[in-house]
Amino acid sequence: MPDKITLHDLNALREQGQPITMITAYDYPSALLVDAAGIEMILVGDSLGMVVHGFTTTLPVTLDMMILHSQAVMRAVEHAYVVGDMPFGTYQISIEEAKRSAVRFVAEAGVDAVKLEGGETMAETVRAIVSMGVAVQGHIGLTPQSVGAFGGMKVQGKDIDRARQLVRDAIALEESGAFSMVLEAVPARLADLITRTVSIPTIGIGAGAGCSGQVLVMHDVLNLFDRFTPKFVKKYANVSAVMTDAFAQYRDDVRGGQFPAAEHTFSIHDDVMETLEVGR
Repeated sequence: MPDKITLHDLNALREQGQPITMITAYDYPSALLVDAAGIEMILVGDSLGMVVHGFTTTLPVTLDMMILHSQAVMRAVEHAYVVGDMPFGTYQISIEEAKRSAVRFVAEAGVDAVKLEGGETMAETVRAIVSMGVAVQGHIGLTPQSVGAFGGMKVQGKDIDRARQLVRDAIALEESGAFSMVLEAVPARLADLITRTVSIPTIGIGAGAGCSGQVLVMHDVLNLFDRFTPKFVKKYANVSAVMTDAFAQYRDDVRGGQFPAAEHTFSIHDDVMETLEVGR
C-alpha cells in the first residue's frame, strides 16, 4: 500500500496531468474497500444524509453526524486523503462559528481537510479557516445545500453572467487559500476553462473530463441508491441486486431448513449433554 496521500501528492498529480480519483465513503467497511482500491481522495460527504439516513436533502445533517461517520472512515484509511463535508448551518452564520466548527471537525474526527460550499461569498470564511492551519476544499456550481435557492438540481453556469460568476468564484477560492475545489453540474467547456484558470486541482462531478479529477457518490457507483440517478453518474456494479438476491437466498434457506447446517453450528461433548439430561 502506498504512503498516505498528501497535498503535495495531489498537486503533483495535477501538474503531471494525472487525473485524481475521489469517491465518498461513510463508514469503516466502505472506507476500507475504497482505500484498498487505491483511490487518492475520500469524501465523507453530507450526501450521507440522503443515501445512508434517508433524508430527502442534505440539510438535516448535523456536525455530530459528520464527525461520527468521519471517525469511522478515519479508522479504516491508511492511504487516501480524507475530506469531511461541513454541514449546512455550521459555517454560513459567521466566520467565528465556521472556525469553531472546522476546528472541532478536524480535532474530533481527524479528517485531513474540510469542504464547504460557495465561492466569492465564502472566500473570507475559507481564508479564516485556512489561517488556523486547516486545509479547505471549496465547492462551486451546483451546491446541494443551496438547492432551494437554485430551484432544484440544475446545471449551473449556462448563461454568460453565471458563467463569469463561477470563474470569479474559482479565482476567489484559490486566492483565499483553498487547496482544491469541487465543480458540480457545470458545463464541460466552462469547467475546463476554470481548471486552466486556477492553479489548484479541480474535482469534477458532472463537469466533464477537463477537470483535474473526478468524484462520485459510492452509492451511485454501486447502484445502492435508486431514488434518482443524475445524468453524470456511471454505475459500475449492480450491488443492490446482488444484495437483494443474497437476502432472498438466506430467507429461503432458513425457511427450508438448509441454514444453519452442521458446518455452521458448534458441538458439545456427549458426556456434558448426558449430565445435563440426567440432572433435569
